[in-house]
Amino acid sequence: MESETERDRRSDRRQRLSQFYGLQDAPSNQENDKKVPEVTGSGRRPSIRTLTLPVNNNPLDINSAGFDPDMFVNKLVKEASLSQLMSQEKEIVSQIKGLDSDMQTLVYENYNKFIAATETIRKMRVDFKSMEEEMDQLAGSMSSITKFSSQISDKLRSRRQDVATLSSTHGTLQKLEFVLELPNKLKDCLLEDQFSQAVDDWNRANVALEHYRDMPSFVGIQEDCHKIIAEIKKKLELRLKDPNCNGEQLSEAVNLLQQLGTSSEDLIEIYLEHEAVKLNRSLKELEHQIKLISNPELNQGSDSVVIMDSLEFVDHGSNSFLNDISTTVTDFNSTFPGTEGSNDQLLNWVKHHMELYLGIVEKRLSLDKEEADTIILVRALDRFYKKMTAAARNIQGFDIGVSGLDVILSVTGCIVSAVSARLEESLRDNLLAARQVIAAPRKSGGESPTPQLSELANGLLSGIVDSIKSALSGLKRFLDPELTFSVKSGFRSRFCKDMVLQSVLFQHFWLTRNMCNKFTGDVSVPPALFLLLSRTCLDLHLSTVTYLASYTQEEFSIPELPNISQVSLALANTSQNLLERYVQVQSGDLSLLLRKSVEARDWLSTVEPRSVRAVMKRIVEDVTLIDSQVGQLYEDGQKKARSSDSSRRTGARSRSMFSSYGASGNLDSSLASNIQKLFSERIDFFTPVKPAKVSVLTCIIKLGLKTLLECVRLKTFARFGLQQIQVDCHYLQLYLWRFVEDETIVHHLLDEIMSSALLRSLDQPPVLMEPSIVEVICDKV
Repeated sequence: MESETERDRRSDRRQRLSQFYGLQDAPSNQENDKKVPEVTGSGRRPSIRTLTLPVNNNPLDINSAGFDPDMFVNKLVKEASLSQLMSQEKEIVSQIKGLDSDMQTLVYENYNKFIAATETIRKMRVDFKSMEEEMDQLAGSMSSITKFSSQISDKLRSRRQDVATLSSTHGTLQKLEFVLELPNKLKDCLLEDQFSQAVDDWNRANVALEHYRDMPSFVGIQEDCHKIIAEIKKKLELRLKDPNCNGEQLSEAVNLLQQLGTSSEDLIEIYLEHEAVKLNRSLKELEHQIKLISNPELNQGSDSVVIMDSLEFVDHGSNSFLNDISTTVTDFNSTFPGTEGSNDQLLNWVKHHMELYLGIVEKRLSLDKEEADTIILVRALDRFYKKMTAAARNIQGFDIGVSGLDVILSVTGCIVSAVSARLEESLRDNLLAARQVIAAPRKSGGESPTPQLSELANGLLSGIVDSIKSALSGLKRFLDPELTFSVKSGFRSRFCKDMVLQSVLFQHFWLTRNMCNKFTGDVSVPPALFLLLSRTCLDLHLSTVTYLASYTQEEFSIPELPNISQVSLALANTSQNLLERYVQVQSGDLSLLLRKSVEARDWLSTVEPRSVRAVMKRIVEDVTLIDSQVGQLYEDGQKKARSSDSSRRTGARSRSMFSSYGASGNLDSSLASNIQKLFSERIDFFTPVKPAKVSVLTCIIKLGLKTLLECVRLKTFARFGLQQIQVDCHYLQLYLWRFVEDETIVHHLLDEIMSSALLRSLDQPPVLMEPSIVEVICDKV
């Protein structure tokens, strides 16, 4: 068991350690609060931090200040078992070892710090000792200097004025010596091209020479100096005119001439003329490239000049012209800073040369109109705009970026025009190919098969659509988001709306319409071509224009769909005109056949009819061919209800009506004809043609039968001639009724023809052939 003295001694050591490491504020145990080290874990203290805790005087608490080991051991022996006592012993031993280890570590660390602090203090003492000695020496030196200065001032006080006079006289003599030696110095500087030193010497001596110019001895010196300075001026001016003079030498010459009195306006003009020589040389090289591209034979036999593509051309122009003009502007601003009017002169000079450069670039890039050159051209335009934007940072007062964008728009406009020209050429080729296919059967002669107009129409329309899409695909390269100029609203708006939409798409529609309209005045055009173009214009009007406009709006991100009503209506009118022209040509051909067949025959001496005339067979064949052609491109259309036996109506009508002429000889035949017309509907021969097969055939047949009617009215018929007309009319009735909208039109016109023939008959009353015989003759055909 420990004695009371040992416990006090251990408590005192613990308290001293706590005070040394700052683990409690006061050593007294009588205070209400004290600072104790925090114990964590199983008694080890991996980290010690100061905590403010209430005072604990429990004698059984090993961490308290009033801990009683005897009482703690007695209580533990009484209450704990042997195994608990052994574990408690191990725990206490472990904690003791841990505390001893921590204490050794702390003592070692603090010992090292103490040693380092001791060494630092020792060095400071040595340094301060040497500094004290140096400060003492400095103070002594300052005292000596002050003492000597006072002594010198006292001795020279009476002679100070004399010293100042001598010093002034010495300075004047030095100036006079410099002035007297000035002509020789200026000559030496002139010979050695040391113009800067010569101008400095002249400026220093010029004031004195002006001051003493009334003295004869100085007049000669001044005249000699003026002559030498004049020669220096000439050499400096020659340097300004030398194209090989670099920027540093040029700036030096300008600066020296300004010091010699040359006006800034003259120097600015000379300076800009000198710089213009380099720019003009670059512009001539660029123009020469344009000549080589326009006339490749100029480069024959010459291997020294390489023809550049558009990208190389832009790079060369940027590296030569733009770099030179940017350097000139920078050097000019440093050479003539703040000179009045210099900015205006520089701006006008820059504008003039930039306009020349932009014109040359625009002319060169506009030459790349082929579709294969578009990719390189787009890159060249982007490179050009980037270089112009970079140059705009150095050149103030002239918006180079806007001018560069204008050049890009102009070049793009030329490309768009070339695209439109290629579309026009493609359209002409397609129309020519279609015309050749249609005209081929006519050229070959004989019974050649009818060309498939539906295939031609589909091919022509798909050719128009595909060529437009291909053109738009090529132009879309100008809107690549990686291009610098493509994101500019000024370019995108004008390019998409004015160029692509108007100059390409709508212009091609108008071109198609105009080219189709031109065919209406060409008499050598095959009639089927009118029909083909009419169908094409109608398809463009109905769907293709709207589709391509929407396609263009989507591909080029145009905010609003353009107004297509005008061009669509124009195409619809063109389709109608072509269809009417087709009717006019076909009806004209039929009318010509009918007119010649009537006029060429002697109706008074003809024999008794035994068959239908060949021309009537030809008429039916031609109408059947027309029906086949129109049916390939247009729908049938609506017809009025037909009778159950239309093919036999003419025979019945001839038996009922025409027999009355023979039965009542006293009845005026003209009166009977007029009475018949009263109960017939009026036929309009010039009704508008509708885009339907029956409408087209009806118009053609009406005009053909009208021609036959008018020709019959001009002839006089004998009996057999009248009967031949009767047979022909019956034959036409058998076949023509099925092609028209309303078969009553054919009935009425054929009745009119027979009525006119009856009126023009020599036999009164006329003698007609029996209807049964007429039917037999027509059935033989």
